[in-house]
Amino acid sequence: MPMTSLWKKIVSYTVLRDKTSTLPKAHSNYIFAKGYREFVILLKRSVKDVVLIMLGIVSASFGLKGFLLTNHFIDGGATGISLLISAITHFPFYMLIVLINIPFVVLAYAVMGRQFAIKTALAISGLSLCLATVSFPNVTDDNFLVALFGGFFLGAGIGLTVRGGAVIDGTEMLAIYLSRKMSATLGDIILVINVLIFSAAAYFLSVEIALYSMITYLAASKTLDFIVEGIEEYIGVTIVSTHSEEIRHMIVNKMSRGVTVYSGKRGYGKRGESQETDIVYTVITRLEINKLTTEIEKIAPDAFVVMHSVRDIVGGMIKKRPHKY
Repeated sequence: MPMTSLWKKIVSYTVLRDKTSTLPKAHSNYIFAKGYREFVILLKRSVKDVVLIMLGIVSASFGLKGFLLTNHFIDGGATGISLLISAITHFPFYMLIVLINIPFVVLAYAVMGRQFAIKTALAISGLSLCLATVSFPNVTDDNFLVALFGGFFLGAGIGLTVRGGAVIDGTEMLAIYLSRKMSATLGDIILVINVLIFSAAAYFLSVEIALYSMITYLAASKTLDFIVEGIEEYIGVTIVSTHSEEIRHMIVNKMSRGVTVYSGKRGYGKRGESQETDIVYTVITRLEINKLTTEIEKIAPDAFVVMHSVRDIVGGMIKKRPHKY
């Protein structure tokens, strides 16, 4: 489509700014057209991320204020720590959720990069603001229903936020960081953290509340798994495209992830004609799916991408600290 001078300025100072040292007037129409397509992709992705994060904030807030807070039930992770401290000290929960997550946001910057950390900080701040200003009705006082549906809405909120490229509970950042320093898996580390939290709940509150809170955690974790589409922390990605070299370069340099390139053939059409091609394979965390699919769409919208769950891995760049994300 013809590009107006306004669109050319927007594309030049956003998508093309860091890609070339050429002055905006010197860009060719092809460069502008390619930059415009990337700008549209990024704009659509950003709008989708914002909507998902906002829905996640509302769902988590409803689960917390409509069920858990009034009945002093807790969850696992940073949210559970904040709920426990609030129940013991009566300190405002909406302030604790920010204070407790500050170290995890710093870890998110070190583990996942600046963009992810900024989105996470904004998501947590949005959750705190929603909890402080929006009123939700106390739905029920039945302990089992509170534990079950409180966990459901909280888990849905966390899952929607993850789909939007952020987190509102930073415990997973700590687990990822520790797993790179030790030989333990993410699941082992998260399990240890939650055992400590529920043990403290049993001591400071009551054994009954701790047991109901475990139901809350199980409901939240299963809902989170359903929303994010996969309970495993790692995702194996196979990419078949004629732009395999550009995709490989993007994964290595932009996402700081290792790749394996296979020589293969791709067949399509009625006669099944095959062509020589390179097949790119990489392993990422589920929090990086959003970033990878966006970058692939920018390079090759027609790429054939297959994702599958990976229970755990040993070695490779996925266990190392990324230089850039």
